[in-house]
Amino acid sequence: MSWFIGRTEALSDPEKSRRKAMERLRGLAELDDPESVVVPILVDAILMAESYRGARHQISFLPELTKSVDAMLRELNIVEKAKEWEAG
Repeated sequence: MSWFIGRTEALSDPEKSRRKAMERLRGLAELDDPESVVVPILVDAILMAESYRGARHQISFLPELTKSVDAMLRELNIVEKAKEWEAG
């Protein structure tokens, strides 16, 4: 399964994009310490939402959120590749 969800896909079919993300996130259960990967994303998302509330400026904390999401995706890719190697 491809992880990439593009901007166009996310905006044109948000429900399909959410299902695609949820399918991939099931792999979190296989990480050694999933909380250490997910909690920073939640904190960054909360800070971003609060900083953006009522504002008309660039979204603060977006770089931090992006970094946290990228770290989570790297961990999920490792789990996925390990499964492929075991099966193959």
